[in-house]
Amino acid sequence: MFNWAKQKLADVAGTQEPIYGPSAIKSVAEEAKDTPHTELTRDLLKWRALGTTNVETQSFYLISESGHVALLQVIYSNVAGIHTTCQFNSKVFYVDRSKPHIWCSTQLHNHDFSEDKTSFYADDCAVELSEDGTSYTIKSMNDERSIVNIKITRTAPGFVAGKTGTSLFGTDLSRPWGFMSHAFWPRCLAEGTITTPDGPIDFKGKAMYAFALQGMKPHHAAATWNFASFHGPTYSAILMEFTTPPSYGTTSVAVGGIVKDGEIVYAGVNNTVTHIKAKADSENDWPEPEEIKFTWSGSTKDGKAVETVLEGALEAHQDRVDVMAEVPGFIKTLVAATAGTKPYIYQYMPCQKKLTLKLKIGDEEISENGDLFSEATFISPTQ
Repeated sequence: MFNWAKQKLADVAGTQEPIYGPSAIKSVAEEAKDTPHTELTRDLLKWRALGTTNVETQSFYLISESGHVALLQVIYSNVAGIHTTCQFNSKVFYVDRSKPHIWCSTQLHNHDFSEDKTSFYADDCAVELSEDGTSYTIKSMNDERSIVNIKITRTAPGFVAGKTGTSLFGTDLSRPWGFMSHAFWPRCLAEGTITTPDGPIDFKGKAMYAFALQGMKPHHAAATWNFASFHGPTYSAILMEFTTPPSYGTTSVAVGGIVKDGEIVYAGVNNTVTHIKAKADSENDWPEPEEIKFTWSGSTKDGKAVETVLEGALEAHQDRVDVMAEVPGFIKTLVAATAGTKPYIYQYMPCQKKLTLKLKIGDEEISENGDLFSEATFISPTQ
């Protein structure tokens, strides 16, 4: 009861949590021991719209054939069951990398869901799942600098790690006080436009989709994040890793998968992220990665071993996001003044020199060049 009370104080007041240790997290890796992954169903794509502290997001990452890159995102946030806020974010990186990107973040009004909670609506904004569950349409006229009319169609099955895709937090895991879950469509086709002050940009190309729910304060759940979305002619790879603060034993959870059209080659939690080379950022002292390595390890449905590596130098970050300076007020409330919390996101566009995904599936070895969009996020120290 005492630990529960301390945690509730931290949840409401934003204070730093006590050290509970690794026994206070049940990673989704525990589920994945028996069930490495589960293909997504419509039920797993439903908005939860919880009445407790949480941040729920639908995020779409687009890489156009012309080289433009975009992020589209709906955020549904509840603070302590008292106040709900919704936000639509759009970010467009131009193919001319010297040109400033467009960042729009707009608070939404009069939000609602479809009857089955698979589609989201608000004034001048809609994110709708098709009846057959294979595509989303994303439309927004909330900011004239970024008018969105995009359709995303999955070409490979989606998945969650384990049975539910969920990691649990708490000293009594039968009554967890927090959780983290992720679901992915790793390989999609994009079509449509985003209209900017320079005119409409055709976003025909590749895309991926992530549906995430953090059922606790974000800086309590994770101290660092790493994200990779790779698209080649035949294969796509996704990896999302978070590492908890010391309060939960600095525990890393790395969910990822390798897919191709119509098929999940591998999906699960036996994945790693390594910052091979980094430099200290002079503005905030975070170790900004310059060279990175992602690995995926598991087996196909028919038992063939899968070993995959994506490694290489990153070009200069396309953006360094000072989260506390740019995010809406409700996130600042969630990430209240906690010692050591200074979140920054480093975002990297596809390199001018394409990186190579190296796969070994059974005895077959495959190398495929493609486009990588990646992020490295630092929130608080892990030691």
